[in-house]
Amino acid sequence: MRDSLRRRLTILAAAIGLGLAAAPHARAADQVSVQLDWVVRGDHALFFVARDKGFFRENGIDVTAIRRGTGSGDALRLVANGNAQFGFADLPTLMVGRGRDVPDVALVATNQASPLAMIALAKTHQLRHVTDLKGLNVGVDPTGSTYVFLKALLGANGMSLAEIKQSTMSHPYENFLLLGRVDVVPGYVDAEVPELEAKAGGPGSLSVLLGADAGYVAYGSGLFTSARMIHDHPDLVRRFTKAYLEAFRSVVEDPEGAVKITVAANPEYAGKAGVLLAQLKADLASTFFSPDTKAHGIGWIDSARWAATAKMLHDYGGGLADPAKTEGGFDMTFLTDAKPLRR
Repeated sequence: MRDSLRRRLTILAAAIGLGLAAAPHARAADQVSVQLDWVVRGDHALFFVARDKGFFRENGIDVTAIRRGTGSGDALRLVANGNAQFGFADLPTLMVGRGRDVPDVALVATNQASPLAMIALAKTHQLRHVTDLKGLNVGVDPTGSTYVFLKALLGANGMSLAEIKQSTMSHPYENFLLLGRVDVVPGYVDAEVPELEAKAGGPGSLSVLLGADAGYVAYGSGLFTSARMIHDHPDLVRRFTKAYLEAFRSVVEDPEGAVKITVAANPEYAGKAGVLLAQLKADLASTFFSPDTKAHGIGWIDSARWAATAKMLHDYGGGLADPAKTEGGFDMTFLTDAKPLRR
């Protein structure tokens, strides 16, 4: 019996020793937070899917918070300042920010084509061309991505802000369209359009002029981080990007499941599952895919197209004073390493 007890103690001691020996090599998950550009919408589902399906965890990351935002400009500043490690924002606004020495770097162009559009009530105005905006009262937020879009869209079509009326409004300024206080608002086809349609009478109740169809050739929103994160923690950036792109594939393959996860993570959206799904379907139909995503994988950023967007923002009043400052504004190293879905 004593020999048996001695053997058990020897085995236990060996197991403890192995555990102690392995402990120094075990690494705790890196804790990070994510800053969104706005309230939760369809294309934010990728973060909740990555977290709640375990893609972040499998890559050694603990996402402690996914914070709602007050606009792309604020999201960019918060990440640049280290208040969050990763974020989601309008990439043309990121370019403008870099021109103002806000050192953020795009990692994934989630929207290959900009989902930004000019939106009117169909019963009041029909928007077929940018020139249809002349003389109309446009609700604007001078601090947000929609204003960058509005100025560049007008400029690309030979117009200026002097040819429209502007009413500065606080969010959610889209409601002022429903109330008839403005004629037009800029907004996202994968965000505001489904929301407004649900309130304005359903499909056909809005007249929507998509910027991508009217000379605004630019990426939409995407995943980004700070230049400091890439310099100081490149392996963490690599693992985060990999997990995000795994979630991207999951959302593409099962948008309904992605909405269920998003609603479960944000119970106050239980009554808006249909709107969230409509937002995601708008992206699946119009913004997620391009010839570049077929060649290189979802989220790809092309250098020539990036430079062309910078030129447009500079030439047409989009707020970019020095296009050269956008150089280094994206990094495809981490996406390439992740080997994302090609579609």
